[in-house]
Amino acid sequence: MNFIRSHKKRFVIFLAVCFTVIALSYIITFSVLPGNITLLEGEEYIYHFKSPLFVNITADKAGIIKLNNGDIKTSGSFVNLSNPISLKSQGHGSVKLNLRFLGLIPIKTLKVDIVPNKKVIACGNTVGVKLQVDGILVIGVSAVETESGKRILPAKESGIETGDLLMEANRTKLESVDDLINEISNSGGKAMRIKYKHGSSVKETEVKPEKSEDDEKYHIGLWVRDSTAGIGTLTFYDPDTKYFGALGHGITDIDTGTLMPVREGEILESNILSIKKGRQGNPGELKGIFTEGRSKLGSIVNNSEHGIYGQLEESALSKLPEMAYPIALRNTVKEGEAQILANIDGKTIEKYNVEIEKVSRQNSNSSKGMLIKIVDKRLLDTTGGIVQGMSGSPIIQNGKIIGAVTHVLINDPTRGYGIFIEKMIKNIPGSIKAG
Repeated sequence: MNFIRSHKKRFVIFLAVCFTVIALSYIITFSVLPGNITLLEGEEYIYHFKSPLFVNITADKAGIIKLNNGDIKTSGSFVNLSNPISLKSQGHGSVKLNLRFLGLIPIKTLKVDIVPNKKVIACGNTVGVKLQVDGILVIGVSAVETESGKRILPAKESGIETGDLLMEANRTKLESVDDLINEISNSGGKAMRIKYKHGSSVKETEVKPEKSEDDEKYHIGLWVRDSTAGIGTLTFYDPDTKYFGALGHGITDIDTGTLMPVREGEILESNILSIKKGRQGNPGELKGIFTEGRSKLGSIVNNSEHGIYGQLEESALSKLPEMAYPIALRNTVKEGEAQILANIDGKTIEKYNVEIEKVSRQNSNSSKGMLIKIVDKRLLDTTGGIVQGMSGSPIIQNGKIIGAVTHVLINDPTRGYGIFIEKMIKNIPGSIKAG
């Protein structure tokens, strides 16, 4: 009897150990597997996940990627993650790989993006940026002092908040602040039906304009904006399609921090008038102008958190550099020497030495994928480091374009962040086929 109990106890201990090992392996595998991988079209990549688990991999689309030199089967392909696995792209696109332990227990969904394996022209030109918002951006809410002396908040109960986008007023599409003013004036003080966007939700509400004692005109108590303008740097363009990417970060409203959706926009030639040198706690700035008479370089079609994107005018090509660089993926970016391209005087594009101090490979979606330090004495003497207007300056390493400057550290203007070029390339229209 004691013999049987002893064997049962050993068996229970054995099961407990097996369960613990499997559980730990599962947790380790989950943590080491990335959520997203980017591949260059036609290239093969070897990954060492060093996990003991035996998994089944299925793909949500066929013909996009090969696994260990073979197609992923409809029923899934079994692989041992303790061995290296190869992934090779077969064309542009995006595919989701679902990994299940023994084909039963879900582990993770790995998104694989394939970007074109091509060269792009690295620029570094400072440009003027003009953006018309798709809608009317609410930047504040205020009271209206009426003719009777009362202070009323017409929009208080409407649900409209700072950062929302006004889309229609009384069924009329709003494309400018003037459109909104006209609808308010024509209301005669009657309640207006307003369609607006709050986050990703489209809503409708009513707001009753009130006549102001100050100007005897009707108001709804909203501060609004329909456009913005500034100076930035053109990062690159595709010589085949003329699509460009710039800034490396999105254009947000200065008051609300809201990413401004594009109705239409353009980049133009600019003149740098002066440079405000950056100091600790006080970021510098390239002070420039652009006028309506200057040549339009291109049209903006997208303002994303990773930069602005659009298409160049044919006439702009003669004013831009012609040096093409291969694209480097983030897994090839190394800490150490690199260069940035910038024309801080607005005329000549120069190459300046920088040091890549840290590479963050886990958060591939961030515009802060690299920590860089300006080490070139010429740039330090002129600007003090990274200044506003240099956002988008291409970063070059080992003859390849690896990213763009995006942010400066306020407490140390010699340092700042950069975005990986693979993230910017994926935002170019048509670079990754949908569906």
